[in-house]
Amino acid sequence: MDVILSAFSLIGDPQVLLVVILSAAFGMFVGAMPGLTATMAVALLVPITFFMAPVPALAAIVTASSMAIFAGDIPAAMLRMPGTPASAAYTDESYAMGRKGLLNLTLGTNLLVSVIGGLIGVAALIFAAPALAEVALRFTAFEYFWLTALGLSCAIFIASSDPLKAMLSLLIGLSLATVGIDPTAGVQRFTFGNVELMGGINFIPAMIGLFAISEIMRGAMRMQNTTPDMPPQSGPVFKGVGKVIWTYKKNVARGSILGTMIGALPGAGADIAAWISYAVSKRFSKEKEKYGTGHIEGVVDATAANNSSVGAAWIPALVFGIPGDSITAIVIGVLYMKGMNPGPTVFLENPQFIYAVFMIFIVANLVMIPMGWAVIKGARPILRVPRQVLLPIILIFCIVGSFAMTNSIYGVVLMLGFGVAGWLLEENGYPVAPIILGLVLGGMFERTFMSSMLRTGGDLLGFFERPIAATLGVITLLLWAFTIFRALQARGRPSAPILPGGAG
Repeated sequence: MDVILSAFSLIGDPQVLLVVILSAAFGMFVGAMPGLTATMAVALLVPITFFMAPVPALAAIVTASSMAIFAGDIPAAMLRMPGTPASAAYTDESYAMGRKGLLNLTLGTNLLVSVIGGLIGVAALIFAAPALAEVALRFTAFEYFWLTALGLSCAIFIASSDPLKAMLSLLIGLSLATVGIDPTAGVQRFTFGNVELMGGINFIPAMIGLFAISEIMRGAMRMQNTTPDMPPQSGPVFKGVGKVIWTYKKNVARGSILGTMIGALPGAGADIAAWISYAVSKRFSKEKEKYGTGHIEGVVDATAANNSSVGAAWIPALVFGIPGDSITAIVIGVLYMKGMNPGPTVFLENPQFIYAVFMIFIVANLVMIPMGWAVIKGARPILRVPRQVLLPIILIFCIVGSFAMTNSIYGVVLMLGFGVAGWLLEENGYPVAPIILGLVLGGMFERTFMSSMLRTGGDLLGFFERPIAATLGVITLLLWAFTIFRALQARGRPSAPILPGGAG
């Protein structure tokens, strides 16, 4: 009890509360700008944390990262340009809802479900940190291989119309993920003598190109039309949101639990949690045919997942000093800088700081409601800006974000190249989201496969020797078999005969 009271006094400090508010505004801005990721928001704050006490420093990081993950949903729904990779999984869904005149419902649902998912992730961090981290530590290359394979399967389930084209897009992404240094042999692959390509293809400029630049190109071709595609929005942000959350309460719970479990796995993160949760949502939905046309169900699942994973990613970071994602990798560095070595001893030596972090997570998620409402209201005028003004501004932000990720013009060239490719693919009916999924998971898929093969000496049965790996493997293979069976069944089903004189 004394520790909790001490933690309350730490976060009750006016300086800490001021840091939370300023970091919230900063995180919202960075997350809402296409290409400026949550990781970048945290990285930009690190130099400032040098001059802060431990609790304000951690408060800045916690708040900025939580806000940025939600804020990425705003340009995704309004402009079809995800602010962060965590929003890419359901960008098309959100944008389609906005085109139907449901932008307020989409963003209002995103905001409240983000808060609910975030609080569930924090609850897991508080009550289940040691147990979940212990499970995560049991994951070896075998388990991660099957988990990655399961994640890659999402490309087929998120494809609303043509699974074959989704598979081809996924293969493009996986092929591009092989560019760079071979993780096993250490030799160059497909670099063509270019030093920049030795580091592989950075998926952030690729994502900006595929989503944002291709959309800018489409907008430029419709330049003579100054009326925005998005219908004008008015009325309360939260109108009808309560009904949506109540209708899909099981989806909120499922997405939050999935996000918590995936977030607790080292190296996973919010973007993978969102992809998997969206695919699971579609797989078990009673209205599969509505996905991709502007259906809120998948958005609820994925939004809950990516926000719950933010808190869960701190579980292995705090308990064992193993980063759960790129953000907590930075957090570990800050903890060391402040003399708080992450690991089991931090709960004994500085328990008040740990409980303060827990409380800051709760405060940050509650602050997200008024802050998010204000940002949504403030972002509406963007829809009324003429296309001739809006598109160049967005292009500037895209260039800045791509350049910042690589610190060279290489990122900008990459972004432009993917933009043209994305436009051509979508004009021919190929979805671009699976390409990003392949780029994100391709490296892990190859590394874990090669590590597992080296361990087993090439014996494929070794992938099923460990209980968790065997369970994940069987689930993945059954999923693939079921998908193939359904496809063959649909192809073999005879078409309904056309009756003479019409359908009557």
